[in-house]
Amino acid sequence: MSRLMVFQHVAAEPLGTLHARIRARGHRIRFHNFQRDPDARPNVDRYHGLLVLGGPMNVTDQHCHPHLKTELQAIEAALRQEKPVLGICLGAQLLAHVLGAPVRRHSTHEIGWYDLLTTEPGRTDPVLGHLGEQSPVFQWHACTYDLPAGAVHLARTTGCEQQAFRFGANAYGFQFHMEADTAMIERWLQLPAYREELAAAGIGRDEQSIRAATEAQMEAMRPLAETTFNNFLDLVGRPARRMVLPSRQGLE
Repeated sequence: MSRLMVFQHVAAEPLGTLHARIRARGHRIRFHNFQRDPDARPNVDRYHGLLVLGGPMNVTDQHCHPHLKTELQAIEAALRQEKPVLGICLGAQLLAHVLGAPVRRHSTHEIGWYDLLTTEPGRTDPVLGHLGEQSPVFQWHACTYDLPAGAVHLARTTGCEQQAFRFGANAYGFQFHMEADTAMIERWLQLPAYREELAAAGIGRDEQSIRAATEAQMEAMRPLAETTFNNFLDLVGRPARRMVLPSRQGLE
């Protein structure tokens, strides 16, 4: 039975629909919740894949969230061991940073529903190729990253170029939240910190408009998410082609 390690940063951003999909595929899950145990030192050696979830902190917050450096080291170890890695939102930014790409504040927030536009390589990608040219996804982020050297650009939105990438055969970064369900989105809309971020973002969206869009879009995203995660889980346990990581002076 395959064992997956999951890095969670806050209670409000769990595996979501991905949890049931992993269980249905027969994988065991080992959680490291850094909100509860910020001093954890996870070792990926005995695991078959790594999933890194989202969170309200940023890559540059290592001074106040030192566990981020621990995560960067674990991600780098998983890549060197050629294990499947999936980074979601903050997780994608951490993966990009490990691969030597800058992570920074974006010019605007993306909060709510957006059309994901796949690139030509994205439309033939083994994990995201089923999405076609355009599909609805849920977003909640204020940062972005540059495409890492050697990575394949898979998707964009009209307002944010970097939405998905693949490095090697089985490392993926998704800026968007395909794991989100209606209950998770509603939880975010009720949390004071998330509501304050939405109100301050100045993007012309409020809680009610996001709820209405969720009711309209969730049924379209759900089957796409299920196929996406099934495709990624197909990689778990498969041998990956050898990859060469960019040379780095050390994790910052």
